[in-house]
Amino acid sequence: MKAAPKALAVLMLVHGAFWCGPAQADWREDIGTFRIGVVAEPGAGNTVPGLAQLTQAFTNALGMKVEFVVARDYAALIEAQANARIEYAIYSATAYATALQRCGCVEPLVAPVDSDGATGIRSVLLTRDGKLSGLAAMETHRIAMPPSDSVGGSLLPLAGLAAEHVKIAEDSPFLIHAVTASAAEAMLFDGKADALFGWVRAAADGQPLLSGGTQARLEAAGLSPSAFQIVWTSGVLRYGPHAVRSDLDPEAKRRLTVFLTNLKSTTPDVYDLLESKHSGGFLTVAPKDYAMAEATVRFVSTDGGQQ
Repeated sequence: MKAAPKALAVLMLVHGAFWCGPAQADWREDIGTFRIGVVAEPGAGNTVPGLAQLTQAFTNALGMKVEFVVARDYAALIEAQANARIEYAIYSATAYATALQRCGCVEPLVAPVDSDGATGIRSVLLTRDGKLSGLAAMETHRIAMPPSDSVGGSLLPLAGLAAEHVKIAEDSPFLIHAVTASAAEAMLFDGKADALFGWVRAAADGQPLLSGGTQARLEAAGLSPSAFQIVWTSGVLRYGPHAVRSDLDPEAKRRLTVFLTNLKSTTPDVYDLLESKHSGGFLTVAPKDYAMAEATVRFVSTDGGQQ
């Protein structure tokens, strides 16, 4: 009876030897070379500033060979990730939403923030001296709108209102289209418009930040802050994410997330190479954070976006 425990231990070792099976291939071996896609900067050709530093930083984080792939535009970047030619891509918010619509095979890991905590922008409808009481009264007022290439002042409000089932189109008769954002602001300032579509930066909790947006520009032009009111605010359009293919190994996602969220504090010079526009570091993000970007892409994809 005293030998039983020893015999049992031997039996367990033998059983384990038979059932352990061959070791599964490491995810690094399955990938071979981890490819990161970026869009070429205007006039930069296929060059990536600080390429050697960036490549080494990602190589250290993942423990494998890393290669940067430069795409001519976001359309090419989206196709590359959808077709699994790259594992990782740096997108604008709407480019990410387009990639998700294209293949459903991507997910955001992190997105940059500004030094004051701003995570994106909101579209706003501003009125002066209470001339516009609310959205229902738009049809009887003059609403200034920046040109269509203004995401915050044109595309975002049209998509945001459509998502809220408010009927508005780019050719609505009450909209006064300006040739520039500054011209649209001047219309409100000079009394030629009763309200104006613009934008404000949004903090992590979604609250508006006045610096750097339309309201700040109006104040800088001499309009008193007490003279205008915000009639409507859209959802937050987050700054564009760093996104990976959804089928990427969870350990690779974890390593990338840890690396990126600590990058600003550990190696700020590498962070500045990777993210030159937003200096506050990276925060983790989830698909729900890009609901407004998805709504915008859906709007553009429908007749509403073509009017």
